[in-house]
Amino acid sequence: MVFLCLICIFFADFSSCRSEKKSFRLPLAKPEKVGMSGASLNRCRELIQKAISEKQFPGAVLLVARKGEIVLRKAFGSSQLVPEQKKMEVESIFDLASMTKPIATATAVMILVEEGKLRLIDKVKDFVPEFTAYVDEKGKSSEQALLWHLLTHTSGLPAYTDAAAAASQLGNPCSMESLVKYIAQLPKNGPPGSKYEYSCLGFITLAYIVEKVSGEAFNEFTSKRIFKPLRMEHTFFKPGQKNLPKCVATQVIDDKPLIGTVHDPLARLQGGVSGNAGLFSTADDLAIFAQMLLQRGEFRGVRILSPLSVRRMTAVFEKAAFSGRGLGWDLASPHSSNSGDLFPAGSFGHTGYTGTSIWIDPTTETIVIFLTNRVHPDDKGDVGRMRSFVANIVASSILDGFED
Repeated sequence: MVFLCLICIFFADFSSCRSEKKSFRLPLAKPEKVGMSGASLNRCRELIQKAISEKQFPGAVLLVARKGEIVLRKAFGSSQLVPEQKKMEVESIFDLASMTKPIATATAVMILVEEGKLRLIDKVKDFVPEFTAYVDEKGKSSEQALLWHLLTHTSGLPAYTDAAAAASQLGNPCSMESLVKYIAQLPKNGPPGSKYEYSCLGFITLAYIVEKVSGEAFNEFTSKRIFKPLRMEHTFFKPGQKNLPKCVATQVIDDKPLIGTVHDPLARLQGGVSGNAGLFSTADDLAIFAQMLLQRGEFRGVRILSPLSVRRMTAVFEKAAFSGRGLGWDLASPHSSNSGDLFPAGSFGHTGYTGTSIWIDPTTETIVIFLTNRVHPDDKGDVGRMRSFVANIVASSILDGFED
């Protein structure tokens, strides 16, 4: 009898742990419960199915949440077409591409800012001595770039650099440190703070600075300080063998689709861990992260950022207002097509080259996560207009529960 009681207690505790673990996901609700029109929202389904039939992309996962509850969570089409077709699932794991920049890199930087280990006005050169300044046609050097220049894409760094050329000098794979030193000496395209040029190179540099200041590998720091506390169990760099069956295929390279291997060439050169790309995640995990931001840095008792850090990151940075960027996040730059036309000023988000995107609106407490595999199989898919259409449908379905 005692033995049976112990077994019952064990399974009760186990069930409780499983239930507590599951509770970190946002709950499901009908759209009408949170002031949305289900009929309007359903237009997204028809639109996405039509786009798939027109071969704009093979598949997608759409998650819409409002006021902390998921009102639409659906998979469409295929996660893979070649060498065999596989159905998309809502739990599919996507290569987030540049969504890595705000979710992993900018968040990590702000954690170190909060801890008194970094300042936004610190010079990049203080951490990367090889980092050169812009030199004008008369041979005059500009002022040094600061960390906020990297975060707002106004550092003067070029958008990208050829991965094959870098590999020929650095080896393949190469260390993050060696690539950052290589990037540091590239000619700059203008003085820091003078113009907006979206740059992967700035965020590769920021990830290295996080490593140097924290003393931890970038993927370990972000896992320990961001994703594990939030129980984002399917968010990581380098998914590993056990997660490959859930990973969505991207481009076919050398006759094989990339599955669980990062698509971005510079991230791939570094072995899959980089500040510009390399993060993998699911729609459900991203909803947790987005809700944390809507709740000013805290989710279900776990605080990742302070309220003022969230406010600073998700507002246009005043010293680079022309960029339309916050710290890592996009508010009104030329790249913010996923905002649509109806969400109000103050909403923010980001896109990824592979076909991923997120948009978050604090005014209406709405989250739109639209993940596609538009680069599969031949990097010819297009999701730009579809992002806007989805955002507009979601925004138009919001009928009440916010202040004008």
